[in-house]
Amino acid sequence: MTIRILKPGMLSSFQDEGRTGHQPLGVSVVGAMDQRAHRLANTLVGNVTDLASLEITITGPALQFTQACCIAVCGADLSPTLNGKPVAMNRPLIIRAQDELQFGARKYGTRAYLAVHGGFAIPDVLGSQSTYLRSHFGGWHGRALKRGDEIPLQRPLDEIGKDGNGLEALALALWSVKLYLPGVISGSTRARIRLIKSQQWEEFTPASREALLTQPYRISPDSERMGYRLQGPDILMTKPRQMISEATTFGTIQVPAGGQPIVLMADRQTTGGYPKIAYVATVDLPLLAQMGPGDIMQFELVSLEAAQALDTARTRAFIDLAQALAPVRTLLLNH
Repeated sequence: MTIRILKPGMLSSFQDEGRTGHQPLGVSVVGAMDQRAHRLANTLVGNVTDLASLEITITGPALQFTQACCIAVCGADLSPTLNGKPVAMNRPLIIRAQDELQFGARKYGTRAYLAVHGGFAIPDVLGSQSTYLRSHFGGWHGRALKRGDEIPLQRPLDEIGKDGNGLEALALALWSVKLYLPGVISGSTRARIRLIKSQQWEEFTPASREALLTQPYRISPDSERMGYRLQGPDILMTKPRQMISEATTFGTIQVPAGGQPIVLMADRQTTGGYPKIAYVATVDLPLLAQMGPGDIMQFELVSLEAAQALDTARTRAFIDLAQALAPVRTLLLNH
């Protein structure tokens, strides 16, 4: 009834939709970097989307399953294989006892997400299963996975289900479910990341605002889940400004005195006192999350209303997908 970690990978940790409601106490939200891929993986295996998935970074783990279950892998294509054979991404897949799931060469993206039907049997901490690596709590003992860990599952599958069918029949039934993923869910290949102006937008020099929207910025090697440091033209204010610390959000672009911007990511601090030039539109945060050190990005402005409409469209698409996948949930719950 467990997943045995044969090889941990570069950074594999459990993440969900985040630990909300505790920022006034200094507790960071954390959660999945690519919320789109996390939600998709859970939806494909019939879960509610706030159950934790395993976030896998660049170099994936090797996992052995001691009992049958249903999984889905979404996000970055890290060449997943099952018992040495390539497996489909963005599909519910039946795993049998003693199967081994491994990851190989990175084809695109930075983070893959593994969800299992019923979820992982890990505790909630402050209402979330997310791992907060800096403070060493949540997830699996507050840390990334290690070789030899054994992760229990909430709902493994029996060889013969309540419906009298075996795993082969279940696998065929799941494969026959028609699945259509619109672009807003399957992943974006946009050339530019969309931004919303901040309250301090006009306090930056015209040349700096133009550079942000016309020049490329590279993600620095000194970047991780807390924030991406960008390398490119300096972003300067028209005059020095001291600010009282304010609450931060995922996608805030803050500008320290040196002029090189920082995009705050999932493990961001709860407050910050640097001026903010813009915010990454929520709909494009998954695109940003799938980038890594050395990758180059460019930005464009959108209105707040346009960003809200894009986010609403994605939310509706997920609702429609969950309804379309009702047969998957029924098959798994009846097994």
